[in-house]
Amino acid sequence: MGEAQPHTTSADGSGPTAPAPPAAAETPAAVEPQATEAATEAPAPEPERVLLHMPVDVRSAALVFLAVLAGVFALRWAAAVFIPLMLSLLITYALAPLVDKLQQWRMPRWLGAAVVLLAVGGGVGWTGYRLSDSASQLLDALPAAAQKFRQAVRAKPSGGNPLDTVQKAASQLEQAAQESSAKAPAPRGVQRVLIERPGFNVRDYLVSGTLGLLTAAGQLTLIAFLTYFALCSGDTFRRKLVRMAGPSLQKKRITVKVLDDITRQIERYLLVQILTSAVVGLATGLAFWALGLENAAVWGIVAAVTNLIPYVGSLIVMAASALVAFLQFNGIEMALAVGGASLLIHTVVGNLLTPWLTSRTSRMNPVAVFVGVIFWGWLWGIWGLLLGVPVLMVVKAICDRVEDLQPIGELLGD
Repeated sequence: MGEAQPHTTSADGSGPTAPAPPAAAETPAAVEPQATEAATEAPAPEPERVLLHMPVDVRSAALVFLAVLAGVFALRWAAAVFIPLMLSLLITYALAPLVDKLQQWRMPRWLGAAVVLLAVGGGVGWTGYRLSDSASQLLDALPAAAQKFRQAVRAKPSGGNPLDTVQKAASQLEQAAQESSAKAPAPRGVQRVLIERPGFNVRDYLVSGTLGLLTAAGQLTLIAFLTYFALCSGDTFRRKLVRMAGPSLQKKRITVKVLDDITRQIERYLLVQILTSAVVGLATGLAFWALGLENAAVWGIVAAVTNLIPYVGSLIVMAASALVAFLQFNGIEMALAVGGASLLIHTVVGNLLTPWLTSRTSRMNPVAVFVGVIFWGWLWGIWGLLLGVPVLMVVKAICDRVEDLQPIGELLGD
């Protein structure tokens, strides 16, 4: 028997209608176009994402960069405050062992600090007074030596050279242009204006010189008082810094180690600088005396003082002594001999004696030191050249003990 076919009625109920074909009975030919159309409409799969794990957050790096710029601006803007402070701290590190020794001999610390400062200041003043005449003669000789050297360089040979010919032609053209402009009449309606320079007024120079002396005296007084108070305080600030590090014993230990490293490295640096400066000054004075250069003692003191300025001090002494020798001996041979002797002394002391006296742990990368000296020289001038290396040593001591800053310490180290 055949299966009964389902019947449906029409919407108006009039009668049966033809059966609808089953939906499941579609042919493969009808299914394939629909599957193809669905496949074309499906979105393409997204490519696999690659995540870069940066060791430093960009936002944090930008904030650090802005903070560094703000710090540099503050150091340059407040140089009148930071320079005396840094100089007083440097002098304090240099004189603290003497005050400690006097305190061990039952002398009160305030009295020992006063005695040490008065002794150092008196010694410097007495030496300057004794050598003031020779120093003034040396200062007067430098402009004359420079002028004589300029004249010797400008001396023309008999035959001349192409550069002199070009210079002469340029001078003649300039003179002809000036004559033609002077002969040309002024156009109508135009009034010639002649600007005259103000005459020499000695009061202006006296006022500016007096203000400069007063400023220098004020700075020296500020440095003296800061140094005295720092010497009297002893290790008070050290204990305060350790107390401020926090309740954690590890933080206190790290703070103590950082302070010990800073003290040891700066004291060693100052000791090495004092010894090498004394050797350079003594050797320079004896060498110039043997060569017959005048004011050899003053040259020795100048060489000892300028030796504290890395790289620049030796060049200053070499150039100035060569100029004075050229004026005194009236010959280029003795000038070269004097300048060569100064350069030889600084080279031997800097390459042999200083590395031998400096421990391996406190040595620094020469490239980093040179860049740091340039930076601090740009920031604070001559005082920056003097304070650049101690500041870098403090930064290195801090970076070596802080884990996040150890790469900077490694960069500054030798």
